[in-house]
Amino acid sequence: MTKEELLKVAKPILFNTEMVKAILEGQKTVTRRCVKAKSKNACGFFVTTRKSDGAFMGVYDYDENEMMYESPQTQPAYEGDIMYVRETWTKDNYRYMYRANYSEIEKFYRDGKEVQLKWKPSIHMPKEAARIFLKVTDVRVEQLQDMDKMGALKEGIDNRLCINLSHALTKFKKLWNSTIKKSDIDLYGWDVNPWVWVIEFERIEVE
Repeated sequence: MTKEELLKVAKPILFNTEMVKAILEGQKTVTRRCVKAKSKNACGFFVTTRKSDGAFMGVYDYDENEMMYESPQTQPAYEGDIMYVRETWTKDNYRYMYRANYSEIEKFYRDGKEVQLKWKPSIHMPKEAARIFLKVTDVRVEQLQDMDKMGALKEGIDNRLCINLSHALTKFKKLWNSTIKKSDIDLYGWDVNPWVWVIEFERIEVE
């Protein structure tokens, strides 16, 4: 498909620079996103699965009176969805530029003079700037610590920097916690073992 055709159906998904690099290198093929109840009056939530096959059933809230009701939590992606990556970016007079393409110490010049590029956050990247497209191949719900050691590599942890698979999992734990706001660490940190959406994907080559 062409970029124009993909953009008509693609949904956005945010990745930090480190993970964008892992996707470009073919190392990252899965992402995990926290399951969060979205009801304004919810005091908490839980996830239900079938005991027989572990299939996802739903997210439910309960209020201060312990009354249970189904949450308006929406699934972030479905099998077959096309997603475009929002990443840290900037734009000069001629083109879009992406932080993942440059090292931390790289210098930039304009008219022979060194300049400081002002990188813009991924959340503000316009749709037209998209260059990476992903096709969702599977979506499931599980608890964060259900992932195995190989799962850490699929999340983009570079095995060349790891002593063994246990080391890779340890690095992912640190990476996960670094993406959680300090105010939310008691809700979604690794040690809490929160429920997460597991989204597997493959990269689409754009015509």
